[in-house]
Amino acid sequence: MKKNILEILKTYNLELNDQEVANQVKEIIASDFDSLYSVENLKKNFSLIDLTTLNSTDTHERAKRFADNVNNFRNDFDMPNVAAICVYPYQVPTLNENLKAEGVNIASVAGVFPSSQSYIEVKALECKMAVEKGADEIDIVISIGAFLAGDYQTVFDEIVAQKEACGKGHLKVILETGELKTATNIRTASIIAMEAGADFIKTSTGKVPVNATLEAAHIMTQAIVEYYEKTGRMVGFKPAGGISTPKDAIEFYSISNRNLGEKWLNNEYLRIGASSLANNLLSEIHKLETGEEKTITYF
Repeated sequence: MKKNILEILKTYNLELNDQEVANQVKEIIASDFDSLYSVENLKKNFSLIDLTTLNSTDTHERAKRFADNVNNFRNDFDMPNVAAICVYPYQVPTLNENLKAEGVNIASVAGVFPSSQSYIEVKALECKMAVEKGADEIDIVISIGAFLAGDYQTVFDEIVAQKEACGKGHLKVILETGELKTATNIRTASIIAMEAGADFIKTSTGKVPVNATLEAAHIMTQAIVEYYEKTGRMVGFKPAGGISTPKDAIEFYSISNRNLGEKWLNNEYLRIGASSLANNLLSEIHKLETGEEKTITYF
């Protein structure tokens, strides 16, 4: 029987005050950031990275180079590897052929990323094909236009269809929070995505003017906890878009640490979508471990 998302949403309190959210975020960062900024947590954040290349100029050679770098990553400082490599669907077979590093997944955007502006049959087929070609995880974007028009049922139904198309693959649902604008919209979209079966909810594509913000992270992680308390199902969280420095990483980690708690703080339930962050974390870890300033460009 088809679920009515409008009826489901009535069971949640969706109204949030944007200024109150901003104040809560400031309090968390002021209280927790300094104590969490440590080599141990920088290494943990490295292990949460979905190492991402999503450029129109990407080639099979670039995807292979990403795989080779991850395969050859040397554990100089007792470091974990990254969680996944994230590419466009066309590059998935290249990663499937070349990625050998244990425990590193293949992630693919799909569903007509980043716009999500197409027929649901096309979006679902792209998800299905990416998994068939070797993707372990699929990142899609909600139909933002439908959401902003108030057509929440279409948003919900399309996520359900793409989740089904993924089969054994995990589904990360991007809310594109910078386009949703308000705290209430971000909370509503979070609930819709989780009720539709999302394995992760994710902030952003990295392709719009406003990407991941701490305020969006705060709203989404609080929604994850409420959903878990209602259903008993753990949903993961992935901030992405503009997270490039160790400071950025620990600020987002501070929000997850406060709101989600210890059982979410691993790469089964927490990811960071990033490209330059990996090298910047390695450089900072090297500095803190050795006292030597060194720019590391491993990836």
